Amino acid sequence: MTHDTAQSTKPRVVLLGLGAMGSALARAWLAAGHPVTVWNRTASRAEPLRALGADVAATAAEAVASGELVVTCLFDDASVGEALAGTDLDGRDLVELTTGTPDQADARAEWARQRGARFLSGGIMAIPPMVGVPEAGGYVFYSGTREVLTEHEATLAVPLGTRWAGARPGAAALYDIALLSAMNGLFAGVTHAFALVRDEEMPLKEFSGLLVSWLNAMASTAGSMAEQIESGDYTRDVVANLPMLVSGNRTLEAAAREQGVDYRLLSPYSELLEERLAQGFDEEGGTGALELLVKRP
Repeated sequence: MTHDTAQSTKPRVVLLGLGAMGSALARAWLAAGHPVTVWNRTASRAEPLRALGADVAATAAEAVASGELVVTCLFDDASVGEALAGTDLDGRDLVELTTGTPDQADARAEWARQRGARFLSGGIMAIPPMVGVPEAGGYVFYSGTREVLTEHEATLAVPLGTRWAGARPGAAALYDIALLSAMNGLFAGVTHAFALVRDEEMPLKEFSGLLVSWLNAMASTAGSMAEQIESGDYTRDVVANLPMLVSGNRTLEAAAREQGVDYRLLSPYSELLEERLAQGFDEEGGTGALELLVKRP
């Protein structure tokens, strides 16, 4: 398995999983001079990395045995359990960059602890082309055993920036999913906007520039929303109150009907504001709708 290269003074990285993201991570570590051992269930995916100097393991157990820092970038949490079944994790640091839920990360941390490993969970806020390109701004949320990040941060920061999310193992996954959830809402609005104007005179490329500029300006309101939530005062610094927002959303729905566009992407949010207004919170803005989403004990 060992590749005949000069000994590196940099720590070895053991990487399990060579999809688009895993392969990008491996290339970044290799380019930075780290010895890298890779394993993938479909062995052919490792060959391009072998050509770049990676050591290719025949099994996950063989890969894990070659180094202290073990990074997983697999399909899901179940894949991690399957890949690591029967491997010796005692004394190793397991860094999971596999997308999963917060509760799965919490459970995986305990699973690793029982096998003698320290655990760090990661949530990747980047796409493969951003890996190894610092100016692209990609980073990874990390949570769990803080000492693991402290000891390996120089290595983990090679492909993507690092951001500490907290001691709860599932925190990284939670912040990852929170940002992705906001992204999905954004894409829903953008899709609806394009549906409205798709047949109009202005070229869609020109409209897209206006759309991006408008969304960037509106994104700044997230800060004031955070202040309202932390204070518990949803009437604080309200620019548009619920009656205004509800009336405006009814106009949006009517205009969609006129344009022959289904309102289904926006209707859940409109319905939430209608419900909050019906409860008598006339002086609030839209942030108070959060109270209708959170299931309290």
